[in-house]
Amino acid sequence: MDTRNRRGYFGEFGGRFVPETLVPALEELERAYEHIKGDPAFWEEFNALGRDYIGRPTPLYHARRLSEYIGGAQVLLKREDLCHTGAHKINNALGQGLLARRMGKQRVVAETGAGQHGVATAAACALLDLECVVFMGSVDMERQSPNVRRMRLLGAEVRPVEAGSATLKEAISEALRDWVTHVADTYYLLGSVVGPHPYPTLVRDFQAVIGREAREQVMSAYGRLPDRIVACVGGGSNAMGIFYPFLDAPVPLIGVEAAGKGLDADTHSATLVKGRPGVLHGTRSYLLQDAHGQIEPTHSIAPGLDYPGVGPEHSFLRNTGRVQYVAVDDAGALESFRLLSRLEGILPALEPSHATFHAMSLAREMPKEGLVLVNLSGRGDKDIGIVAEALGL
Repeated sequence: MDTRNRRGYFGEFGGRFVPETLVPALEELERAYEHIKGDPAFWEEFNALGRDYIGRPTPLYHARRLSEYIGGAQVLLKREDLCHTGAHKINNALGQGLLARRMGKQRVVAETGAGQHGVATAAACALLDLECVVFMGSVDMERQSPNVRRMRLLGAEVRPVEAGSATLKEAISEALRDWVTHVADTYYLLGSVVGPHPYPTLVRDFQAVIGREAREQVMSAYGRLPDRIVACVGGGSNAMGIFYPFLDAPVPLIGVEAAGKGLDADTHSATLVKGRPGVLHGTRSYLLQDAHGQIEPTHSIAPGLDYPGVGPEHSFLRNTGRVQYVAVDDAGALESFRLLSRLEGILPALEPSHATFHAMSLAREMPKEGLVLVNLSGRGDKDIGIVAEALGL
């Protein structure tokens, strides 16, 4: 199922709002992607590396103790935290890395917030012998320092970004500026379903392996589809990855944004819950902006959710009602992190901890035979410092 109704648009959202300099590069990327979509050799290599390098298929795990604690429906976890490098980001990084190599690009630039996309890109570039530069906000570099070290050990150059809030928004802006000045030999490996066409579609397609596997696994294990599917939403790649193969199925889909310290002023990152349509980073989507169209500050305890925009396909799915979007605050994410760690021996990333918290709330109100599927999109090693400080450990 393709939700686009004209090239690069999902309803009124999407498009390509970029400097003239980038139009030829984006058209070149679109042509290259359209070509490899029909190339069995590309997908054979991608799938082989998915199996042997990433560790696919990732398991579908029944969180029995957590389900018993909740006392309602059964919580199922799609274990993307078990992917090589610790999150779903490697699916897209490896796919785009292979595409960059096909296009003859020897230099790759990327942005990162939580650091997982940066680590995944650094790993893919090391594997494929590509030069790698990762832009990261200085605030995120401080709170995600283990991932900064991992990127550097993998051979990437990590460039700090000091502008603005010094988080993901500014990292994307700097990566785009670099690409503008090095278009001829550089590939921009964008990490989420945001940005100008064709990135939202391209990233979604590489991440859709999550939903395809989950659909097969739950049907094999339970003989039916789940009753709810829940995923966290920052830019939205892990959510689109699991949602997309279920869009044609009669299953409620719920995206969970970051309510931060509360849905007031600049204390959250709940773009789809509280935002308005506008243009950011080359695409039209929902944004957190003031009455004059200026981007508002954001906050989330999870660096990967600390972004004032969202993928345009999510905006379309919000407006059509196919996906429901809600928000969970920092306290809820920390509680979910604590419970999953103590009851299941799984340290989740703070990003999917938002989704797990909402899934638990849903499960409590459902019968015991119900199934709630959560995309556990990353592991929490990177967040131990944040969580320890927040919980006083």
